[in-house]
Amino acid sequence: MAFEFRLPDIGEGLTEATIVRWLAPVGEQVTADQPIVEIETDKAVVDIPAPRAGTVLHHGGPEGATIPVGAILVVLGEPGEKWRPSASTPPPATPAAPIVGTLEEAPEAAASGEAPALPLVRRLAASMGVDLRTVTGTGPGGRVTREDVEGAATGAGPVERVRMSPTRLTIARNLSRSWQEIPHVTTFAGADAGGILDERSRLAERTGNPIPLEAILMSAVAPLLEQYPAFNASVDGETLVLRKYYDLGFAVEAPEGLVVAVVRGVVGRSVEDLAEDIVRLAAAARERTAAPIDLRGATFTISNIGAVGGGYGTPIVPYGTTAILSVGRAAERPVVRSGKVTIGREMPLSLSYDHRVVDGALGREFMGAVVAAIESRG
Repeated sequence: MAFEFRLPDIGEGLTEATIVRWLAPVGEQVTADQPIVEIETDKAVVDIPAPRAGTVLHHGGPEGATIPVGAILVVLGEPGEKWRPSASTPPPATPAAPIVGTLEEAPEAAASGEAPALPLVRRLAASMGVDLRTVTGTGPGGRVTREDVEGAATGAGPVERVRMSPTRLTIARNLSRSWQEIPHVTTFAGADAGGILDERSRLAERTGNPIPLEAILMSAVAPLLEQYPAFNASVDGETLVLRKYYDLGFAVEAPEGLVVAVVRGVVGRSVEDLAEDIVRLAAAARERTAAPIDLRGATFTISNIGAVGGGYGTPIVPYGTTAILSVGRAAERPVVRSGKVTIGREMPLSLSYDHRVVDGALGREFMGAVVAAIESRG
């Protein structure tokens, strides 16, 4: 028999949520507690699990739709079972089976010229000294939201609220997941960039084509991943997955935000060959014509923030990997070589890694190997 699962209140007086992404299409068999949909509240993007096993018969709305608490979110049933909504059974005003708590309070009706607002928002306004009669609500039916009150409290004047694009939402979800689940450690070092920059100039002159710095960096770093497999790995529950292939990602500044394009099978390839792939993939990423396979599956990532004038940084490890190397702009600095102070071109390096997998000593050892590999070029 079909089971109608309604959008629950997942805490703090939730009244509605936006469907971000369906994780289980109509017709798919799911198990109990399997994530079936991502929803966005005014606080976070969360996965909603299936309340029981069954076949997905119906989605309560398309991606991007906003539905109220208590509305049908998904219908589960038996394979081949048909389901149609019944006009005689309207959705309840409150959730049938809340995950956490219950619908705390409904918005209070407008009084004395005020827009409707939840009591918790009214308390927030009172604590921040905001007169609700001066606030324009942006929520459903003109309801004043927490963000409306906080915006009014800043006294910053007019604001514009723009919903993030699907690409930006994906970037935000991935970065949030990485930051929440991966304990980050970042270590820093500087490398003499003279040799690698000279190599780049020579190759460009010989081939007549520009040579992206990422091509030489990949050529230098990829062999080290064979020696240090923990940096070319992923964590799967209690298992460390050591990848025996080397698909290196590189960051591309695209119109909708930063994306990672992936060069396959880097070990053993020439710099010129890598350069061709990098130029092609970067152009496709910026023009939004890249195939999905070209933007996923990196085993290690290099981010050349020097291309936009960056120096040292604290890069976020991409989810599903254990490390990322950020490379800053090489600049002339006083350095000590052979006991003497001289002017050298130093390249800032920042290595972030998953501390569940890599201890500090191993992180410093790998960074030392990266520095040595870069300085041996040319």
